[in-house]
Amino acid sequence: MLSHIKIVLVETTHPGNIGAVARAMKNMKMNNLWLVSPKIFPSADATSRASGADDILAEASICPSLQEAIADCQLVIGASARCRTISWPEMTPRQCAEKVVINEPDQKVAIIFGPENSGLKNHELDLCHFLLRIPCNSDYSSLNIAAAVQVVCYELFVAAGVQETTVIGDKGECPLATAMQMESFYAHLYQALTDIGFMHPNKSKSIMRRLRRIYNRIQLDTKELDILRGILRMSQNHQRSD
Repeated sequence: MLSHIKIVLVETTHPGNIGAVARAMKNMKMNNLWLVSPKIFPSADATSRASGADDILAEASICPSLQEAIADCQLVIGASARCRTISWPEMTPRQCAEKVVINEPDQKVAIIFGPENSGLKNHELDLCHFLLRIPCNSDYSSLNIAAAVQVVCYELFVAAGVQETTVIGDKGECPLATAMQMESFYAHLYQALTDIGFMHPNKSKSIMRRLRRIYNRIQLDTKELDILRGILRMSQNHQRSD
């Protein structure tokens, strides 16, 4: 879905940053990486920092000039934190994502990131339609290149509406308790609290109302309800044995 968007790194000096960018891209289901005159690549440092995103590095396109990297692109966006003497049409990562994913999804797009120490040069920005700036602390606005790519790729991922099904533990395996099951539980809870001497006639209504609010807010599933009722039964049996 995002394959029409190129992430272009210009003259990256540290190969570890290239690997970190590959990792950031794969996190967000992007794979179209272009490298313009990287100082060192391929590199074991890049592979190490990619941490499993080796396929992005293996498929990366390497070219000698930025013009070549963006030759087939209809929309070119340059990322930079530096202010320029001449103003450029600017956008945030979110505005960028809305434009290239929602408003103009059929265009081939390049998003360019300059060298770590200097960013994009003016003649490179001349090739761009927009300047992309990431809102951050004005007193410390220099982001690591991989962090900047991660922010941009995240916004693209969200705008694309990519949904990943993630199952954590047994979440969703047990159905939520029904209203009838909850009423049976509340009756059991009231009886158990009465049996252990906690419930007093003049306060029972307000206490039960508060307890209902607690358990209704949680939205118990049937397994959780069984556990709680088991605890109540044990408490009652213990009280009777005394």
